[in-house]
Amino acid sequence: MFGMIFDSVLRFAVEYNEHFSSGMAYLGAGIAVVAGLGPGIGQGFAAGKAAEAVGRQPEAQTKILVTTLVTQAVAETTGLYALLVAILLIGK
Repeated sequence: MFGMIFDSVLRFAVEYNEHFSSGMAYLGAGIAVVAGLGPGIGQGFAAGKAAEAVGRQPEAQTKILVTTLVTQAVAETTGLYALLVAILLIGK
């Protein structure tokens, strides 16, 4: 079953190579952009927990802020890599 599907996709790709490859690049770019949802949700959750922590211990605000900013920066790298992949795919 999978072999027949793969053969038909391969024949289609050979026949319409230019349009097929650009369409697949756009599809891949769209899938890569979906990866930006994860960091957004994670950063929002972390920011909410940081606000709760400051509310419970206002004297530790500086430590909480520094830790939150560092973790936000690390979490953002996934979204930036996804954006870079999407831009590279669209540019080809």
